[in-house]
Amino acid sequence: MKDLTLQTMIAVFEEIFGRGLFWAMVVIAAVVTLAYVFVLIRDRAVSWHKFLWAQLSMPVGAVLAVWFVMAITQSSPADIGGGVDLIVFLGVAALGAIGMAILVYTAGALIYPPKKHSES
Repeated sequence: MKDLTLQTMIAVFEEIFGRGLFWAMVVIAAVVTLAYVFVLIRDRAVSWHKFLWAQLSMPVGAVLAVWFVMAITQSSPADIGGGVDLIVFLGVAALGAIGMAILVYTAGALIYPPKKHSES
């Protein structure tokens, strides 16, 4: 792996997760992102109640992301070999936490849209 290109990274992720699972995760991430943008445009304001629940869900997302990667790669914490492995798992945890927060906020906003104030 001489050059780090987008095609190389896609090939690596397809090898780790399998082609079907990788592209399914890409599609799910795209759908959730589009739904999040829709919610932000529709509501024109942040719901701090939903934001709090999203923040509280972040540790769950971090743990689930690390568990998912370890399950897919059939590894365990004992397989962590050095600093680079730790950095990768911290990155996975951070992305899982952020993804869970976006998912929870978006789901909450779609299920419980803001109440419309009636004009009297």
